[in-house]
Amino acid sequence: MGPECVLRAAFDPTFLGLYGDDEAIRRTAEAFKVYYQKVPGSSADNYSMDHTAATYIYDPQGRLRLYVRAGAGIDAVVHDVKLLLAGR
Repeated sequence: MGPECVLRAAFDPTFLGLYGDDEAIRRTAEAFKVYYQKVPGSSADNYSMDHTAATYIYDPQGRLRLYVRAGAGIDAVVHDVKLLLAGR
């Protein structure tokens, strides 16, 4: 089992993440304007990943409706989601 699989196993099984080969990840990150960079550790299997931390909320038509940055206050997020659900 590679380090990527070990890391995924550390998350709650209901957590939904995106993964793929290096080229697919690069293309997807570019499309979503997401930053990521592998930070070497003491060996090839020991590293960390710097990356954008955010949540994207899409409507049923696939349009991005809300971008929530990590650390956004819950009150602001709840407010914005309520506006979306109300059709605003």
